[in-house]
Amino acid sequence: MDDEVFRALADPSRRQLLDMLNARNGQTLRDLCAGLEMARQSVSKHLAILETANLVTTMWRGREKLHYLNAEPINAIADRWITQYDRRRAQLFADLKTALEAEPMSDNDFVYTTYIKTTPERLWQALTEPKFTAQYWNLSHETDWKPGSEMVWHMGDVSMTGPGQVVLEHTPYTRLSYAWHHITPEFAKAVELPADVYEQISREPLSTATFELEPVDDKVKLTVIHSGFEPDSVLRTMIQDGWPAVISDLKSFLELAPVR
Repeated sequence: MDDEVFRALADPSRRQLLDMLNARNGQTLRDLCAGLEMARQSVSKHLAILETANLVTTMWRGREKLHYLNAEPINAIADRWITQYDRRRAQLFADLKTALEAEPMSDNDFVYTTYIKTTPERLWQALTEPKFTAQYWNLSHETDWKPGSEMVWHMGDVSMTGPGQVVLEHTPYTRLSYAWHHITPEFAKAVELPADVYEQISREPLSTATFELEPVDDKVKLTVIHSGFEPDSVLRTMIQDGWPAVISDLKSFLELAPVR
């Protein structure tokens, strides 16, 4: 996968497409073509290369295919290889990593894709069974996983529950979706949230966390979509760093100690 990322980034037109998605995430092919002096077919081919390298994630909304910039490959390269590069190259990847993780200017959805060497069944277990989520996430869920059922989150002695905190979709081994939890005073105290930050995020409406699983050879393509944020959402800025850390721990958990 590293070779594909390097090849994808080597082309200035593809880097320009990433810049465009960084400026405004969730664009259609038509949107991207409008900002480039390039044939539609050429843009489509460049996007396909970026998608193969996992630098771009796509989602369908109705009849429109939206393209999202994905930071996961840059995170992986930085973590694995950056110490082996000279200062100039290291700075290049540091700058690119920062750009790819920057807050989107207009689209508030968080979309993040990674590939995990496991099976859909094992990944599903890791996402839904409390004995596993507690190991890599330090959180567990209490629910029967039926759509509409209440979800109670547990973090040590702290529990989080409230109106609307429910399961939204539960299609085993394929798609899981639930309302993102209420920020309670107990939770804020446990994670040492500053009082002003807690006041802001406690007033925000519930958002939606969705996990999409797709088998790809001996791996599973996992896409995490967190949506439903208001403009200037404080919680949106917090999950920008939170999800990549959780997904990285999930990947390590499954690949180093597979669920049994």
